[in-house]
Amino acid sequence: RVQLVESGGGSVQSGGSLRLSCTASGLTFGFYAMGWFRQAPGKEREGVSWISPRGSNTGYADSVKGRFTISRDNAKNTLYLQMNSLKSEDTAMYYCAAGIQYTDDPDRFTYWGQGTQVTVSS
Repeated sequence: RVQLVESGGGSVQSGGSLRLSCTASGLTFGFYAMGWFRQAPGKEREGVSWISPRGSNTGYADSVKGRFTISRDNAKNTLYLQMNSLKSEDTAMYYCAAGIQYTDDPDRFTYWGQGTQVTVSS
């Protein structure tokens, strides 16, 4: 059974940093593109960042470019999201997802984690 487990969320003040992790099991991690998505209350889910299976290609939403960095360690079956210069508008539940296609379209991702909450106070 495929499992994606996020960790690293929490509460931080504006300007602070957090590092999210997503550990995968039950799938051949290095075969899958991975993505981070977020959803704030009352808002639609949005793509934050995505990375190709070997990590050679990455993409970011305009709202996080220059502040967030996605990476992966295929030997550890783990995906990361380093979030710096956090803003109140980054407050959301953050989800990692795995899919066959390298894309920012959440509908293309097959497996999803349960999410980790990030709260940024101003």
